[in-house]
Amino acid sequence: MYEQVSHSLLNRILDDVKPDVRKRDLRHFYTRLGANFYAIYSLFQVLYGKREDFEQQMQRVVEVMTMNYIQRGKGLKKRDRRRESDHNWFLSQELVAMALYTNAFAGDLKGLGERLGYLQELGVNVLHVMPILKCPPGASDGGYAVSDYRDVDERIGSLEDLDQLARDLHRRDMLLTLDVVVNHVSDQHEWARRARAGEQQYCDYFYIFDNRDVPDMFEETMPEIFPENSPGNFTWDEEMQKWVMTVFNDYQWDLNWSNPAVFVEMLDILLFWANQGADILRLDAVAFLWKKIGTNCQNEREAHLILQLLKDCCQVTAPGVLFIAEAIVAPVEIIKYFGEDAVIAKECEIAYNATFMALLWDAVATRNARLLTQGVRSLPDKLDRATWLNYVRCHDDIGLGFDDADVVRAGYDPASHRTFLLEYFTGEFEGSNARGMPFGRNEKSGDARIAGSLASLAGLEAALESGDEEAVSHSIDLILLLHGMIMSYGGIPMLYYGDEIGMLNDFSYMNDEEKAQDTRWIHRPNIDWEKAGRRHQRGTPEQRLFEGIARMIAARKNIPAFADFNNRELIDSGNPHLFVFMRSNPFDLHDDVLVVANFDSAPQTLDLADLGNRSQFGFSRLRDLYTGEAPAHFRDRLVVPPRRFYWLSARG
Repeated sequence: MYEQVSHSLLNRILDDVKPDVRKRDLRHFYTRLGANFYAIYSLFQVLYGKREDFEQQMQRVVEVMTMNYIQRGKGLKKRDRRRESDHNWFLSQELVAMALYTNAFAGDLKGLGERLGYLQELGVNVLHVMPILKCPPGASDGGYAVSDYRDVDERIGSLEDLDQLARDLHRRDMLLTLDVVVNHVSDQHEWARRARAGEQQYCDYFYIFDNRDVPDMFEETMPEIFPENSPGNFTWDEEMQKWVMTVFNDYQWDLNWSNPAVFVEMLDILLFWANQGADILRLDAVAFLWKKIGTNCQNEREAHLILQLLKDCCQVTAPGVLFIAEAIVAPVEIIKYFGEDAVIAKECEIAYNATFMALLWDAVATRNARLLTQGVRSLPDKLDRATWLNYVRCHDDIGLGFDDADVVRAGYDPASHRTFLLEYFTGEFEGSNARGMPFGRNEKSGDARIAGSLASLAGLEAALESGDEEAVSHSIDLILLLHGMIMSYGGIPMLYYGDEIGMLNDFSYMNDEEKAQDTRWIHRPNIDWEKAGRRHQRGTPEQRLFEGIARMIAARKNIPAFADFNNRELIDSGNPHLFVFMRSNPFDLHDDVLVVANFDSAPQTLDLADLGNRSQFGFSRLRDLYTGEAPAHFRDRLVVPPRRFYWLSARG
């Protein structure tokens, strides 16, 4: 859009472009800059327009976009143009992701490159390399306390190693996802060190106070993220003799995004990593970007404006790069991180579907789908050109962040139901075979989250200990059921390393002083490659899980209805143990897929009359696209075995 004031400023900025820059071929860049500049200017003005240095900082934004475009490789620019012409490319059902720690999976980046064949054997084509940037030993928060945004941790490798990994991935038609921590930095970062030294420019990068007056006003409404290990939201810095905002750990200083210099720095960093070959950038802790006294300092409007502005700037320099919003917040808030547009993702194209993940675990514990169905029904539709990242487990804890109104509608009392779930997954509830641990327990409120590996939470650890083969089979069925849901729900399914071979809880973290107080390390193990080797031994849990998930991924890639075009319809089956929904193929009206999942330990039935006008789902033609088998039926009812799912096609 052309607007006189903003484009007058743009002309002044471009008049100052250095002669050597003018000589370059910047046709694609200038076309995108012209198309996006009014939006960039408008957002920047809302956030920073009252500052005297507004135009100076606006010029820095354009300079950062320009220089990063110039430094962007030819291959990456070609990929940008290809994705611009196929703007729905990331909605494809062919994408399947895995998140992993490089050191735990393969030692270092070179070792990771040597293990790509293993991922391809499984069917994974999107690799999320968990944080690899430099962090101080002993105070890294698992890689999320960054001390240098432009270098790789030497224990993991080098920038050259990362470049080679990106090239190897792209040759295999695989995508690379990298983390950028945008809310905070390590207290050992250069910006923090210079703030400690009294440089006002860098003091302004953070929230620093002489006394407790302002911090106490913030604390009145701010929750505690890590009440066990790092209570409160401010830390006294002895060297400065001042208070610093530290919402997460006391060694992680929150960045002050109300300062435009912070925005410019972080934009430059994001584009730097885009230029290292990242196809997707995971933006960590985006819900916390803007702080206001009198609020919980999460999900503020300005945080969304910052994300919109970052996305518009990235669209100019690296339009083929996607953003993931790591916002583990209330269900009604998560959806907002796609943006407010009716179609296009104005903020992040991808968001973690934390609500769906937590609802799946509720169904495991209750053996029914009442809350799962209710919770999914309450979620608003996402934007057309945005997609969920669906997962069963990840590196983080499981929070029970359901909407209380949905819990009540499902027939439970919110407080007592969360207590039940915590007790169930930590093995305290009678009859539970889960082996998890509490994380982040708040002694004031009694709240806690859940840590533990997928296999241990799903009962495989207890079953193996008891030697009960039937219990082992039940746990394997449950693990496959959970993966069947993230594969078919709509979005990009993301596996967590080790889950494909049933890695159990790892208690070795308790011998490490740096990790012993954080129970999340129980599900961040070094992968056991001897155990992984058993995926080729018929009948082992490893083989049954790996082969089952690999077959699931292969089937998914050949089901067009699983592409994510808001083409999911939730169905009330009348049976509380069943989770049922329809996925439609927008390009073929006769290619619908009926997804049915039974979370109970007993067989359940589905009456086809509940499918309404979908008479094409006659039993004589039904086929499960996952197994290739025809499902069992009795008269007019489909029989769903315990802990099983179907992807049903009426085409036979």
